[in-house]
Amino acid sequence: MFAYILKRLLLMIPTLLGVLLLTFVVIQFVPGGPVEQYLAETKAGAGAGAEGGGMSYRGGQGIDQKRLDEIKALYGFDKPPAERFVQMVGQFARFDLGRSFFQNKSVWQLIKEKLPVSISLGLWTFLISYLVAVPLGIAKAVRAGSRFDLVTSLFVLVGYAIPGFVLGVLLLVVFAGQLAWFPLRGLTSPNWEELSWGARIIDYLWHITLPVTAMVAGSFAVTAMLTKNSFLEEIRKQYVMTARAKGLSERQVLWRHVFRNALLPIVTGFPAAFIGAFFAGSLLIETQFSLDGLGLLSYESVIRRDYPVVLGTLYLFTLIGLVTKLVSDLCYVWVDPRVKFD
Repeated sequence: MFAYILKRLLLMIPTLLGVLLLTFVVIQFVPGGPVEQYLAETKAGAGAGAEGGGMSYRGGQGIDQKRLDEIKALYGFDKPPAERFVQMVGQFARFDLGRSFFQNKSVWQLIKEKLPVSISLGLWTFLISYLVAVPLGIAKAVRAGSRFDLVTSLFVLVGYAIPGFVLGVLLLVVFAGQLAWFPLRGLTSPNWEELSWGARIIDYLWHITLPVTAMVAGSFAVTAMLTKNSFLEEIRKQYVMTARAKGLSERQVLWRHVFRNALLPIVTGFPAAFIGAFFAGSLLIETQFSLDGLGLLSYESVIRRDYPVVLGTLYLFTLIGLVTKLVSDLCYVWVDPRVKFD
């Protein structure tokens, strides 16, 4: 087992390097880098100053080569791409993700500031998806073919067919716009600090309801149908018929024999689903509901060409994804001792 874990950890190194190298190469050919962004903002500020006070500003007329070289050196673009890549990998090896070009903060600090929002969305999405979808899937498997199964399958499949961002727009228009039952944006109200603890909890749940509903729809459907199909597959196996022939009740057969084997693909997916709920699939939802989380941070960094934030978050999320995949594989042995690493 130790050799297997060590082998997987060593394989993460070329995977991380490949992801970073591919992204770094693509970035070199994307027009409108940080230098161009800086010049555009400088010229825009110069134009506004000239209109407001009649004063001219050199940035509105162009920047000489010396100043341009200073700006490139400020962002590190005075070095060859290969040297910049090696320097970046060395920093990432020390878990130094660098500093943002435009926000004057370290990437770690930005991640820490945005993480609470993503944790709020991810934790509720994960809990609702599993605590409700798994019992529903078991009930559907036990009552397969019944009216309950057909009706719930209809709702589950409709929820799966509607993309989360489309459902988010619908929820915003109906429940936040027309009916005004829920707020349009934010995770808390502006006067949240002045509220009592009980009022803070209510206010938080009031704000989080719509975005969590939009995120849960897809993952909820997948988990429920996976649970149902997994249980149906186990129920039809020979050992279940043998247990019934021995005189065991349906409850004993289900919970003593079927339950553990049927939950194998679900339990092993726990780590990936748990991490994925925090770091994936929330970009459009955070943008729609004006939630300042990791998804919105990544989107704004790409738009502004804030490369340290883009590459730093990519490195961190890729590393977390690889470790999560390893934990998922280890869960197979924990759930099913028949699985061997060799």
